[in-house]
This record gives sequence, structure tokens and C-alpha cells, in this order.
Amino acid sequence: MPDNELIHAWLVKAGRDLETARIIFSELPEYDDMIAFHCQQSIEKTLKAFLIYLDIDFKPVHDLGYLMNLIATKVKFLEPYYEQVDQVSMYAVQIRYPDSIINLSGSQVMGALDLADQLLKLISENVQIK
Repeated sequence: MPDNELIHAWLVKAGRDLETARIIFSELPEYDDMIAFHCQQSIEKTLKAFLIYLDIDFKPVHDLGYLMNLIATKVKFLEPYYEQVDQVSMYAVQIRYPDSIINLSGSQVMGALDLADQLLKLISENVQIK
């Protein structure tokens, strides 16, 4: 039986990461690395909430591809997002360190924001918690 409180907590955290990314984007759009990082974090937390809902154990990693592959063992409706999620996966923790500078285009940043928003909405709609 999935832990509904834990699922909800993960989704709340995912929403906060997404909102943080939006705020940074509106106030400091040149902070593309921080925007992308928070989008990656939002997606990661959204996927982890869904894995808990699906009752799938997972390792504590930042690898979105790994999380998506686990989800695919039970549901297939996220398959159209694989390529986009793979792109955002590179914005994980390593983007925050000075030896891994990644300059993102405006379309990459907008794509990360849109993807995080879409996945949070889609997963939230598919998670039936009481």
C-alpha cells in the first residue's frame, strides 16, 4: 500500500522546486543554470512520488532516465517524454559546480520549465491519494 502522505510530500516539494524555477526565471533569467537545476529537481521529485505510488523501489539517485525506466515497468504513458527528460537529466547536481559550466539557450530553459510543469500536472492527475 503506497504511503499517501509521502507521495503528497514529494509532490509538494516538486511543486516548490518548479515555483522556485519560475521565480528565478521571472526575476533573474540569466541564472539559467539555477532555473534548469530546479526544473530537474522538480521532475526528479515528481517521478519519485509516482514510483512510490506505483509501489516501485528505487535507489536514491538523480538519474531521471533510471527513474523513467523503473516507471516504464508498470506504465507506458510517460514514454513520449523520454527524450526531453533525458536532456533535463544533465541539469542535475553537477550543473551547480563551477567546473561544469553549461550555457543554456532560452529555448532549453523554457523547455525545462514546460517539461517540469507538464510532468507535475500529468503525474498529479494520475496519482489517486486520499
